[in-house]
Amino acid sequence: MSDAPTPPQATQVPVERTHHGDTVVDPYEWLRDKESQEVLDHLHAENAYTEAVTADQQSLRDAFFAETKHRTVETDLSVPSRQGDWWYFTRTIEGEQHPVFCRVPAAPDDGGLSAWTPPEVEPGVSLAGEETYFDTNAEAAKHPFYQLGGMTRDQAGRLLAYSEDTSGDEHHTLRFRDLSTGETLDEAVDNVHGGPVLDPAGERAYYMVADAAWRPHQLWVHTVGTPAGTDRMLLQIDDEQLWTGIETSADERELLIISGNAEYDESRLLDLTDPDAEPQLLISAARRLLHTVEPIELDGQRLLLITHNQSGANNALSLTSAATLRAQTEDEPLDLGTTVLPHEETVKLEGVAVTAAEVLVSARRDTIESVQRLPLATLRAVRDGATPTPTSQLDGLRFDEDLYTCFLASARYEAPLFRVVHSSWLTPPRIYDIPHPTPGDDAPEPILRRETPVHDVDLDAYRATRIWAPTDDVDASGDQVQVPVTVLHHRDVTPDSSHPTLVIGYGSYEVSMDPAFSVPRLSLLDRGIVVAVAHVRGGGELGRGWYEDGKKLAKPNTFRDFVTATDHLVTTGWADPERIAAWGGSAGGLLMGAVANMAPEKYVAIVAQVPFVDNLTSILDPDLPLSALEWEEWGNPITDEDVYWCMKSYSPYENVHDTAYPAIAAVTSLHDTRVLYVEPTKWVQRLREHQQGEAPIVFKIEMDGGHGGASGRYEAWKDRAWDYAFIAHHLGVAADAGR
Repeated sequence: MSDAPTPPQATQVPVERTHHGDTVVDPYEWLRDKESQEVLDHLHAENAYTEAVTADQQSLRDAFFAETKHRTVETDLSVPSRQGDWWYFTRTIEGEQHPVFCRVPAAPDDGGLSAWTPPEVEPGVSLAGEETYFDTNAEAAKHPFYQLGGMTRDQAGRLLAYSEDTSGDEHHTLRFRDLSTGETLDEAVDNVHGGPVLDPAGERAYYMVADAAWRPHQLWVHTVGTPAGTDRMLLQIDDEQLWTGIETSADERELLIISGNAEYDESRLLDLTDPDAEPQLLISAARRLLHTVEPIELDGQRLLLITHNQSGANNALSLTSAATLRAQTEDEPLDLGTTVLPHEETVKLEGVAVTAAEVLVSARRDTIESVQRLPLATLRAVRDGATPTPTSQLDGLRFDEDLYTCFLASARYEAPLFRVVHSSWLTPPRIYDIPHPTPGDDAPEPILRRETPVHDVDLDAYRATRIWAPTDDVDASGDQVQVPVTVLHHRDVTPDSSHPTLVIGYGSYEVSMDPAFSVPRLSLLDRGIVVAVAHVRGGGELGRGWYEDGKKLAKPNTFRDFVTATDHLVTTGWADPERIAAWGGSAGGLLMGAVANMAPEKYVAIVAQVPFVDNLTSILDPDLPLSALEWEEWGNPITDEDVYWCMKSYSPYENVHDTAYPAIAAVTSLHDTRVLYVEPTKWVQRLREHQQGEAPIVFKIEMDGGHGGASGRYEAWKDRAWDYAFIAHHLGVAADAGR
């Protein structure tokens, strides 16, 4: 007799749905009721089964966690950032899960670089005048789950506004703290979506409220010192396909309100200096323009920089004014004013940041994101009739690596410098302050403020290589479509077809899998595992067209690209064809489910994190969180029969069939509002029914977590150690690093 544990079997209660003449019987839809004790009992049983089946992986988990803990500087700190008369920074203390927020007084700002040179902070050593103004650990100790949704301060540093989530469902409570006394005010606002925005004087807090589908649709204002019941609603967006977000302009004079989705936006401005101001519409959703807005003061004139796709998918930058936009009627073509940066086929303009000294441009070329500099003199010249300058010809920041990421971390409007973060697959994050240029002088050298320390690691022992996997498709120019694949490996690993390989992918929402350093990943590389990142269509690595060729009816390209990348790793000798695993989360979990059905024989193990594997069921129900918003990504299967059948052709839950599936781990959280726990719960049941092989199908659910799992850095390390141990075990890799 076998001693193997028996997997939980959920009761089957057939539920029918019919769309476009297609009737589907779902026996596990009842598992959606997370208030049901029977459902909760089933979830606990799944955790117990998973614990039993994976017990022999504990030594691997312990090793991965210990190595991450050893290599990470546990008592750590951030580089202080100046706001007003204070330097703000965080301390992370060994043994504590969450950061501690601190500040020290700053010297008077004389406009020079010295006033913007951050103080040297040492672990465990307090600075003169240092204050702890928010200890996240103390707040988290009161709850099984704790996560900040956002935090903001007024200009004078007298008031802190923050939102907190204590369950993982991302429904936040807005609170206020008097920073002069350290006391939390009695007033609070419940059911806030995300973080708040304070007006510069700290008199009013602006916040979003979500509807039943978890879509932020109402903008409210709270006057500090008054009951929440007297708060005033400023705006309601009824279009169920629009998600609304807010932020301040660079000079904090206006509130920017963008309601949008993956294909178009609606923009408004609100005057923060006027307590009675109402949002003013700039560009309506009816224009179907994908855009962002940045106010700029130029020679005493209030203007707007508009990043938009009117002239091409990779965006252009135009200069206009709010008055000009508001004067146009909906029945006339939209005039966006003067083109500053024209559209380019080879450069994706991601956005701009305004400072008093120059405009900073984030752009992507050949998969690499970096920061370019647009001088105000150039902006003035274009305004006055000069020829627009292509983004590719601007001066940009460069680094001595082929594959890296450089993004803007902060750009205070009045500061004489701005801050960027540079990182790569093999370079821990480095923080640089970049002085603004002085007219007539050469561009100043970047000032390295900090490199994230890593203990006991020879980073020269690892390599990052870019290869291109050819597909059977051709692009609009008739060229063969090739998928970029980043290959990460130990220097002792050569492409001799003998190495276990983990392939990672995402491929949705124009999200790019940019070069990023990871301490836990080193444990895989040390064991000879090749980690390959497949930059499949649906992401944004190669511009807007790369994204559009992996969404809606073109979505199957995402899945085919991942399999193509896997095959190319075998062909080029990087992967042992008998030892390949795959990992992806959220929409990347959908990718995992799709390739498990398409090519189960190519993988020995798959980890699907918070996987969107019952996507057709979810998107057919607009009352579920986020579903209506998703129509711009996947199409609307309710009204469009072609979309329905396309989605049904790849939906992981709909396409499980009799085959020998690899070992699969579905990992989720009970309170996840982005991908509901019921999707992987149902998927696992169906996988087990059709499993023709011996590999286990396991399900792990965090009962006190959200989309990102449990809260706290140590818990995050444990979660990643669990994933990597599952993968390494099935790749036949031992706990001992061996290098």
